[in-house]
Amino acid sequence: MSIQTWTIYLIAAIGLSLTPGPNSLLALTHGALYGYRMTLYTVLGGAIGFVTLIGLSLLGIGALLQASPAALTLLKWIGGGYLVWLGLQLWRAPVMTILSRQANAAGTGISLFQQGLLAAVSNPKALLFFGAFLPQFLDAGRGLLGQFLVMAATFALVEILVEVLIARLAHKVRPMLQRHGLRVNRMFAGMFMLMGIALPITR
Repeated sequence: MSIQTWTIYLIAAIGLSLTPGPNSLLALTHGALYGYRMTLYTVLGGAIGFVTLIGLSLLGIGALLQASPAALTLLKWIGGGYLVWLGLQLWRAPVMTILSRQANAAGTGISLFQQGLLAAVSNPKALLFFGAFLPQFLDAGRGLLGQFLVMAATFALVEILVEVLIARLAHKVRPMLQRHGLRVNRMFAGMFMLMGIALPITR
């Protein structure tokens, strides 16, 4: 992966990590309930879950490339269409809300880690999303393992930093999402749709 491609991937990964989803909502909720230090367990579990999904996605992509290198181009267009569809779904989605509940004093680091991990790996849309997103940055002429390590490490680090920030700002982010949730949804929906249109035609 060239430095130019990695830079674009880094920017895209930051945008994706900032997009509201199950793990960001979990980090927000746990940050408000347990404090950001305990929420580090949640964040770490989610990061490991995402790395697992990236690995599974690239294994499937690698098998496809071995069968037909030209399939990468087709996969990019299919993935781009999927990203546009996700954007349309997010545009029409209801405002994200936060369920209020009392903090459970029995919440341990292990249980928070498990919740973060399960929130990532139990979402089938995440696996489909990585299958659509990652091919946009793959170089078919380079080793898949090296690209996987770079992509997984980059995304995991970005995800950890973003979720830790969300956890630390939990009390301030909560009222903002409640007041401007619709605008937040549509802003990220527009990002998804633009990415879905632009990435397949960009070398």
